[in-house]
Amino acid sequence: MAKKKTEESQVVKHNFSKPTERDFAVIKQPRITEKSMSLMQDQNKVTVEVAADANKTEVKLAFERIFQVKVVDVKIANVRSKSTTRGTRYKGAISGYKKAIVTIAEGEAIDLFKD
Repeated sequence: MAKKKTEESQVVKHNFSKPTERDFAVIKQPRITEKSMSLMQDQNKVTVEVAADANKTEVKLAFERIFQVKVVDVKIANVRSKSTTRGTRYKGAISGYKKAIVTIAEGEAIDLFKD
C-alpha cells in the first residue's frame, strides 16, 4: 500500500540576493497605459520596458532582486517602430523597444508610483 504524504501548509520565505548593476540596466521604465493599468489591478501583472538584449530569465531575476517579490511568469514582446507624419512636410519615426509583462505571485504587490 502506498503511504499518504501529509503536507502542512507553510509560509515560504524567499531568500532574495542583492540587486546587481545589470538588474537595473535590464529594467528601464514602466509602461503606463490603460491596458497595463487594468492588467496591474485585475491580474497582478506589471508592464515594463526592458533592455533590447534582455531575456526572460534576466527579467525574472531582476524583478525578484529589485522589488523583492516572487515572479510567476514573464512574457516578452518586441514593439516595432512606427513612422509618423506631422502635416505634409515633417516625417519622423517613433523608435521601437522591447517590453516585458511580468506576472507577480498572488498576495504580493509592487508600488511603481513611489515619491
